[in-house]
Amino acid sequence: MLILGVGAASLTSNHFSMGSFHSYWLIAAGCAVVFVVYALLRRKKKTPEELERERRVWLDGVGRITDGTVIDVQELPSEGRSAAIHLIYKYDVAGVSYECSQDVTYLRQWINLHSCRLGLHTSVKYDPQNPGNSLVVSESWMGLRH
Repeated sequence: MLILGVGAASLTSNHFSMGSFHSYWLIAAGCAVVFVVYALLRRKKKTPEELERERRVWLDGVGRITDGTVIDVQELPSEGRSAAIHLIYKYDVAGVSYECSQDVTYLRQWINLHSCRLGLHTSVKYDPQNPGNSLVVSESWMGLRH
């Protein structure tokens, strides 16, 4: 009977340590969740300029090319910084006409704005899945013709 008594005490002790281990596991998981949420909330939001640059880089990689025409170049006033320059163009994809504008303010060094005139032929890179997403100029590609 003495052996049975020791075995019963041993089982109770193991059960207590398993419950304790379970508690530590829950605390560790809770801390991990709190850390992940903190890291996501602390993450720096991307500026509109960074998002636009990422869009151009992505379109450079997946874009298809079609013919288009420059409609206009407009200088739009901006709050607190120099005027934004928009290149307005049109193109057709699968029988659908698109009229778009691209903010080329940060790409001025690649463009001669004085040569961009009404009716200038251009090549347009567009997203095959969303043809309205397009560009005429990027850091590594130029669709404007002279």
